[in-house]
Amino acid sequence: MSQGIESGTGSLVVAGTRIDLIERGSGRPLLFLHAENGIEPALAAIDELAKAAHVIAPTHPGFGRSELAKGMRTVDDLSYFYLDLLDQLDLSGLTVVGVSLGAWIAAEIAVKSAARLSRLVVANAVGVKVGDRQTRDIVDIFALTDPEYLDIAYCDPNVGRRDYKALPDAEVLAAARAREATARFAWSPYFHNPRLPSRLHRIRIPTLFLWGSHDRMLSETYGRAYCAMIEGARFETIERAGHFPDQEQPKLFAEKVMAFMGEK
Repeated sequence: MSQGIESGTGSLVVAGTRIDLIERGSGRPLLFLHAENGIEPALAAIDELAKAAHVIAPTHPGFGRSELAKGMRTVDDLSYFYLDLLDQLDLSGLTVVGVSLGAWIAAEIAVKSAARLSRLVVANAVGVKVGDRQTRDIVDIFALTDPEYLDIAYCDPNVGRRDYKALPDAEVLAAARAREATARFAWSPYFHNPRLPSRLHRIRIPTLFLWGSHDRMLSETYGRAYCAMIEGARFETIERAGHFPDQEQPKLFAEKVMAFMGEK
């Protein structure tokens, strides 16, 4: 296991900031970066990935019970935080897997330094703008009611539906913190970094774009345009999944990641 954390669920202090972290499985190292809806919806996918890899899955600063460092307010800040985490754990030959906001963080990490990375997998990634100033690439989720959001984000809206009155207080708090943190990191500019497209050429490791084909928060055209910005990147769809394919199709999601990791 990695230096500084134990198998299971625990916490880790990185550059003075304490975060929650899951570590499961053995074998090739894999860093899983969760989407803006928090780490809880990704637990089934993390379990599937841990059947064939050594999975390290942090809860981002500001999400769940993880602390938020003073002055941390951009995805750029998060990417440097995770570069510090990789150094602290002395990880190498690492596959980084991110979903939506987590995919954006993964891309920001890879353009800064891929020295510890071997492969990159991004699912329904945000982080760039592909249309003109008058074109909205990404639906404004903060302007939607919860039922409207579920309809566009999921193939089956029931998968994302939560009865907050019946949930434990800790899960309600985690959901509230996830929404607050998403607004902090992704509100302005909305879910993208204007500088990122000009930096994506720096990603020179094998890269796979996975795409839940029923995503209506982003279009597949957006995803393919994003993929084309990284030389040699491959694009694969996941059927019967929307914006969070790790949540709706955890087994298939993990199978595609593991197949990619096993390629020579």
